Amino acid sequence: MPENRTAGAGLEGFAALTEEYEMLPAGGHVLCALSGGADSMCLLHLLLRRGREKGFSVCAAHFNHRLRGEESERDEAFVREMCERWGVPLTVGEGDVRSFAQREGQSLEEAARTLRYAFLEQSAQKEKCCRIATAHNAEDNLETLLLHLVRGAGLHGLAGIPPRRGRIVRPLLACSRAEIEDYLAAWGIPHVEDASNADERYSRNRLRGQVLPVLRQLNPNLARRTAQSMAYLRADDAYLNAQAREACACADVTPEGMCIPAQAIAQLPAALAPRAARYLLERTGEGDTDCSSTHLRALVALARSADPSAEIFLPGGRRAYRRYEELVITTRPAPESFLPVPLKIDGETPLTGSPWRVRCRPVQAPPPEAERDGCVYLAVRAFSAAPVLRPRQTGDRIALPRRGTKTIKKLLIEARIPRWEREALPILADGTEVAATAGFGADRRYLAQPGEAAYELLFWKEV
Repeated sequence: MPENRTAGAGLEGFAALTEEYEMLPAGGHVLCALSGGADSMCLLHLLLRRGREKGFSVCAAHFNHRLRGEESERDEAFVREMCERWGVPLTVGEGDVRSFAQREGQSLEEAARTLRYAFLEQSAQKEKCCRIATAHNAEDNLETLLLHLVRGAGLHGLAGIPPRRGRIVRPLLACSRAEIEDYLAAWGIPHVEDASNADERYSRNRLRGQVLPVLRQLNPNLARRTAQSMAYLRADDAYLNAQAREACACADVTPEGMCIPAQAIAQLPAALAPRAARYLLERTGEGDTDCSSTHLRALVALARSADPSAEIFLPGGRRAYRRYEELVITTRPAPESFLPVPLKIDGETPLTGSPWRVRCRPVQAPPPEAERDGCVYLAVRAFSAAPVLRPRQTGDRIALPRRGTKTIKKLLIEARIPRWEREALPILADGTEVAATAGFGADRRYLAQPGEAAYELLFWKEV
């Protein structure tokens, strides 16, 4: 790597930020995201210098987006050459960003970011890196702030790019683009230019070329001042997020999904409720919400809803539903109704699409003290048709022992069974009559007397 002893220690913001956020641990292994542009080449050089001082090792990863034809190939070749020259282990990946964007309904920028970060995470795992360093600088942060402001954002968006998120660190976030260019010149470090950075069809480039020059006329230290403001906002944001996490301490992970009393979210003030919703979604989405403010508001509204069986669908194959006083967030698909099927008299009857299972065997009905737990005993003589398992139908009624006759619908509401679970509940029918209902038992007209021929019926629900 180039040497220039007159170039000084390097960018002051780099050293201060990496120490404050413990970005570069001694003895660790750091992956540098390397595009070949000015920022990433500056970052790689700084990491190599600091690694010798602090005792951590550095490798690099380059992702070819295949969006700029020969220029993309030039960038990859340049990165390979520089890493070989500097003795840096390099991992190269590529992806069809355009096809991915069309398939996922994302913009090219969003799709490129999604594929790039997935590649970086995979590379870091493969190389056993404890940190992934990206080359976002102070100007990038300012541009991000302005884009969020234009599009509409809350405190989280206005706090800008975080210096550290998990193992992703941004050591240049306190450094200006001018400082980076001065550093490259002082050390004689080459880099490549991305021609698309001048394409003002992209919002970020229009900001960079048209808006920021005007703002800098008002304040030449714009990036530094806004960086200070974003730091204050990040502190406020972190405090509110901590309060929201504390409010979610009662959440419980069950086989069904993440469960929490709906009131725990519903009673929160406007500054905390969406943050609590985001935290719950992060816990069910492996750290990533992939949700907009619209989804967060919908989840809060669900917690505050008077409908005890309301449901919403969320990105990432998730859905949230009310189970009366509980709010449940899950990746499980909603139970579907199943097709009617004849009861297998000796064995288990499969119910495709229902979590319920049914087992039957012909027996002589035992006395009450000898009955098997969970089983009901139905008199064979009581059936006028072959028993059939089916979903509930409008008008179904059952007369349970020691209880009056009720419609199945009312019975399920009283038992607080959520609406979407009701359609998967198996009913044992004798023609148009209900002989038994899973979870509730048999109609008293079908109960067998001790000693007579009976169907021993067991309903159970898979978790």
